Amino acid sequence: MKLLVSKIRPVFGFAHLAHIGLSALLPLAVYVLVRIELEQAALAIILLSKWRMLAVQPRFWWAHVRANAVDIIVGLSILAFMVNIPEVSWQLLWTAMYVLWLLFLKQRNDILGISLQAFIGHIFGLSALYIMWSDAPLLLLVAGTWFIAYVSARHFFTSFEEPFTPLFAHFWGYFSATLTWILGHYLLFYGVLSQPALLLTVIGYSMGAMYYLNHKNRLSKLVRREFIFIMIAIILIVIIQADWTDKVI
Repeated sequence: MKLLVSKIRPVFGFAHLAHIGLSALLPLAVYVLVRIELEQAALAIILLSKWRMLAVQPRFWWAHVRANAVDIIVGLSILAFMVNIPEVSWQLLWTAMYVLWLLFLKQRNDILGISLQAFIGHIFGLSALYIMWSDAPLLLLVAGTWFIAYVSARHFFTSFEEPFTPLFAHFWGYFSATLTWILGHYLLFYGVLSQPALLLTVIGYSMGAMYYLNHKNRLSKLVRREFIFIMIAIILIVIIQADWTDKVI
């Protein structure tokens, strides 16, 4: 297994430097294409950068897409943020974050690193989905939310070797889709963050953090109660303070 990984992703020498250079070049190319208003070309190179997913027999395509989904979601989300916020300073900030993602966080394969990958993919993906497609049919928002929640949860649980990973991922995807179906009729925004994305992030982070701490044998009754209390308090504040007359359907 180590030999196979080394052949796919070099870890030293010129090949390693070339790999780093090509990885850093992708965000820069995306930034340049967005600046010259060629967003479709930026989208194309992000997708083409994952061509190796399909360089196998078709029966393995879904497994490879699922394994690379979080990386794709982060890349497309950053592109969406760049397009939605045209200021140069913000676009450079997103470019730097994309570089950090590709060169550092994406490379981590420890439990904490994979958990952070899943969380970033979850919040970035949901935020970008509602920013770009807030006027889309509700069914499309529900399907997009389900997919982002499902692959992010699956990515999170695989690092723990959880035997019920598919079940938990499907449950979170179904819950997220159901919440979107309910709140999508009154799609509210807090700045650039939609209400479904905010609530799912709060709930998902709280549940994921408790699962992580429990796995590390660091989840005491007091800590669990604190997480639950804070989660419920934030949810109640969001629901009570929301202006339910401000509709985006």
